[in-house]
Amino acid sequence: MGLVLQLFAFVLLPLTILLVAITFGSISIHQRAMRTLVGERDERAVSAAAVALNSQIDNRVNELIDIKLLKGAYSPEPKTISLVNAGNIMPDFDAGLALFSQQGKILSTRGDEQFWITWATDSASWQIVFPELISQTNKFLVYRYPGNGPMLGLVSTKMEDNNLLVGAFFISKMVEKTLTEILPPSGQLSIMLVGSDRQVLYRAGDLTDTSAGHPGVTEALNGQSGTVYVNVSKDEHVTAYSPIPTAGWALITEESWESVSTPTLRVSQTAPLVLIPAVFIMLLALYFGAKQVVQPLRILESKAASLAWGDFTNIQEPVGGIAEIQHLQKELIQMANKVKDAQRSLHKYIGAITDAQEDERKRLARELHDDTLQALIALKQRVQLTQLELSPNGKANTAESVKLNEIASLTEQTIENLRRVTRALRPIYLEDLGLVTALEMLAQETGQLRGIPTEFYRHGTERRLDPATELALYRMAQEAVSNIIRHAKASHAVLSINFTSESVDIQVTDNGIGFEVPKSSADFAPGGHYGLLGMHERAELIGATLEIHSSPGQGTSLNIHLNSAVI
Repeated sequence: MGLVLQLFAFVLLPLTILLVAITFGSISIHQRAMRTLVGERDERAVSAAAVALNSQIDNRVNELIDIKLLKGAYSPEPKTISLVNAGNIMPDFDAGLALFSQQGKILSTRGDEQFWITWATDSASWQIVFPELISQTNKFLVYRYPGNGPMLGLVSTKMEDNNLLVGAFFISKMVEKTLTEILPPSGQLSIMLVGSDRQVLYRAGDLTDTSAGHPGVTEALNGQSGTVYVNVSKDEHVTAYSPIPTAGWALITEESWESVSTPTLRVSQTAPLVLIPAVFIMLLALYFGAKQVVQPLRILESKAASLAWGDFTNIQEPVGGIAEIQHLQKELIQMANKVKDAQRSLHKYIGAITDAQEDERKRLARELHDDTLQALIALKQRVQLTQLELSPNGKANTAESVKLNEIASLTEQTIENLRRVTRALRPIYLEDLGLVTALEMLAQETGQLRGIPTEFYRHGTERRLDPATELALYRMAQEAVSNIIRHAKASHAVLSINFTSESVDIQVTDNGIGFEVPKSSADFAPGGHYGLLGMHERAELIGATLEIHSSPGQGTSLNIHLNSAVI
């Protein structure tokens, strides 16, 4: 099953993801190319439309000048002749033609006469418009008809008799007619025409921004043409702009470039989606494998590792997964029960051996103290008496006194060493004064006799424990200190004991060379860590937990934790 999961995880899934990435990457490249193509198309179209509008305006100016020339050709006729001969250009001046005197009086009209009369009688508006028409003849002007009427294009020219000929046309109609013939037919295309004064003259379509601040307006009014892409409601629109030089206008078009794509392109974009079910099924298989196989196996592995450290309860909790894993857990539980029974018998045996070992230590310490140590003390006293006989006056006799001094010094040193060994075999401080005092004396002896400064700390309120428990805790701390002396090459150590209402904790740390801690207690003996194995067994005998933290070059920390429930 692991091989199948690895095949899915490391071969099929990456290959499928690569295919999906390549497919959608190609679609993304295609979309960018389509985006650029639509932008270039709209830029060419709006430039052509701007040229056409510019030509339409120039044509109207030239047509009005032609009417002037046409009138001038009939010199015998009165200059106020009606505009009968202007019928061929009336389609371009759909708002009509009018001939005005220098004082602004209507002399003749062609088209909607009422249109001119109404405007000319509006003194507020006409007093602004007419002077502009006189001063800017043969030029194109834009004005709004009074009463918020339509936008009009006005062209004026001065006749030979100084009368003023004015032509008017509706800008919206001119723009619609011109742009319909040039711009691509699209229901999504929006158009906006902005005058030189940034007044919107014409708009069509669903423009979200119809103000003169629309992107591209400023550039077009400055004589530039081009395209710009803007984000509109989670969609990207292409905006094309171009100037109309004669009028000083800006022509703007806007559309969603994605809407221009053909149905075939849309189908090709959605075709790779057929890979999604395959990826989904593969991910589902990986999820099932991880949920029902990999994860339960990892949990079972962790429980098996704790089993190696003697935790027989953790393996009882179900890990789930497929039937084979559950069956494997049942087998491990049965094996753990058998190991637990065997370990219980082994603990009794080790406990008996430990008790016998402690009894033997006490017997040996008692014999050393009662026999050997007393004999050495008597020997020391005999040497001192001999020194007094050889020098009754207190004056040392040269050769003999020197030898006797050496014997006395050697005897004194042997007595001290023997006392230290006796205390190690039988910790009298532990029996008489308790665990805290015994640990404190152990720290002092380590610093004084072994040259390794060892600090001792006590936290919490001291309380006496069961003698067997105190002895086991002391022996574990003693073995930890012994390991520091023999192996750690440390220059400093700390021994501490912490009493709480729930537990008793002993910690021994050093700044030595450290070592690689075995993964389980079963690796203590093969690795030569017999001292650690003894500490682990003593901890199990009293129901304590032993934790060892170390790594090469980082020192070692040993923690002994005993719950109050066990105490």
